[in-house]
Amino acid sequence: MTVQSFEQVALPSRTSHVLDTLKSAIISGRLAPGQALVETELAAQFGVSKTPVREALKSLEGTGLVVIRPYTGAKVRVFTEADAIAIYDMRLLLEPEAVRRSLASGTSLDAAADALERARSASDGSERSIANRDFHRALYARCGNPLLLQTLDGLRDQIALISAGSWTRDASWEHEAAEHRHILDVARSGDPDGAADLVAAHIGSFTRRHIAGNEAGIGGPD
Repeated sequence: MTVQSFEQVALPSRTSHVLDTLKSAIISGRLAPGQALVETELAAQFGVSKTPVREALKSLEGTGLVVIRPYTGAKVRVFTEADAIAIYDMRLLLEPEAVRRSLASGTSLDAAADALERARSASDGSERSIANRDFHRALYARCGNPLLLQTLDGLRDQIALISAGSWTRDASWEHEAAEHRHILDVARSGDPDGAADLVAAHIGSFTRRHIAGNEAGIGGPD
């Protein structure tokens, strides 16, 4: 992973700079599942003290992207098949209903359309993953239930890491993009129930094609 030292970039804080850079590197696969994240090495790479690195790693642990163990330090999380199935099962239970409620409230679809275009023109997997996350969030963001929104937002980074690892084995993002376009078309037609059904089918399809039966760690070695 190549990074700029903090002194070379104009960012609001050392911690946010380290956090954003590490998150992007993990989701894009530049930091591989299981890779050790050594505070002293990262601090030297970023040109900061160990404190912002430690804070960033704790934040990443909170979002499920990093595992920190006493005496052994931090590592990029490796998702087992059981982990991934549990995450996608929760997503399948919650997201379609959140999308239905959000669309029924008359939420604007401009942000979803913009995210779809950004995913289409993305130059790498990290940009595509961010755009895809933004697409889904734009559909459920106005669900009207803060706890439901918080729960789905809490799954976003883990879902992105699982997706990125799956795309490494099977570059199927064009298939997912086609499903996204169909979902948006139905949402635009004023059919919240139909769009929610398509979201459920989309999540279920990804689970069957990429997760169920994958004995290697999700995002880990083939």
